[in-house]
Amino acid sequence: MKYVVYLIITSAKNKTISYVGYTNNIDKRLKLHNSGKGAKFTKGKKWKLIYSQDCKSKIKAMQEEYKLKKNYKLRKIIKDKYLLNA
Repeated sequence: MKYVVYLIITSAKNKTISYVGYTNNIDKRLKLHNSGKGAKFTKGKKWKLIYSQDCKSKIKAMQEEYKLKKNYKLRKIIKDKYLLNA
């Protein structure tokens, strides 16, 4: 089964907030986040998918999610690149 590591963003109080996760169905997961049924942190906000990375296994997806969650510099680069092109 294919898994996806993703980065989503939203704006709140003049700040861009990001969230990193993994899933085996990115479309369904994004709908859950935007409907308020996703992770507790994402409730009540409208999210945009700005980055995704395919992984061949759940374990690999979990490892990549962990790396992206901890690497704030990389997250900022991804966010800045998206905002520059938006």
